[in-house]
Amino acid sequence: MSDDETLRRYPCDDFVPVPTLRAWRGVSVDAPPAAVWQWVSQIRLAPYAYDWIDNLGRRSPQRLAALPEPVVGEAFTTAGGRRRGRILAVAPGHHLTGEIMGAVLSYVVVPDAANTTRLLLKVVMRTNRVLALGLCLGDLVMARRQLLTLKRLAEQGAHPDH
Repeated sequence: MSDDETLRRYPCDDFVPVPTLRAWRGVSVDAPPAAVWQWVSQIRLAPYAYDWIDNLGRRSPQRLAALPEPVVGEAFTTAGGRRRGRILAVAPGHHLTGEIMGAVLSYVVVPDAANTTRLLLKVVMRTNRVLALGLCLGDLVMARRQLLTLKRLAEQGAHPDH
């Protein structure tokens, strides 16, 4: 993550103005923003991290579903067959912000150089400092895996011959 990426304002900042936990993640994707957005919006179907942990062994879909754009108030994700959290803010093609288990997450799709994208994630939460440290460490592993999975899927769709 660059300084500009951590210093920028994210939609989640509007929902937790004084967080005790702030975590940023980012990945460069060799696919256009529209391809990345399709996978970000599909988080509503599954967590896309470690399915054996956070999805009770159910595999996150590896193909795009014909989903309508996300809508504020609908479930944020599905894990273990159950709908979880809720969408707090969305700008189709640009960002998806949701709440789950007390944390607020913003996924931001940023156009980068020639047909590539930066997929940024910021997580904020109000909690005690000890719990925040544990959550931050867990988030490091799970969020990294999720972003790398979304990257792989978007790149496969954008470059099916690879």
